Amino acid sequence: MASGSRNPLVVGRVIGDVLDPFESSIRLLITYGNRNVNNGCELKPSQVAKQPQVSIGGNDLRIFYTLVLVDPDAPSPSNPSFREYLHWLVTDIPSTAGASFGMRIDQVDRLGPTI
Repeated sequence: MASGSRNPLVVGRVIGDVLDPFESSIRLLITYGNRNVNNGCELKPSQVAKQPQVSIGGNDLRIFYTLVLVDPDAPSPSNPSFREYLHWLVTDIPSTAGASFGMRIDQVDRLGPTI
């Protein structure tokens, strides 16, 4: 990232609130239809109604990943009453493939009190 620019994940408080700081170690490409998702971009609900295409740029068949898609400030930044709402969880994604090759977890038991 160019010096003087700010990481949109830090600016949007994803790093700090949802994630600890990290160094990216592999290419991850996410697209909804024909639109690439980049850190910090905003998408309308109509643009994300269908499952995204996910491509992981690894080259080691022995490495597997987990993809967790959460909304860090649901339903809105001014009222994050459902903070870190889990939308999608896929495990066992081979590093040479995409999320469609992993195991999708459709039902996740929620931790914490029922609201």
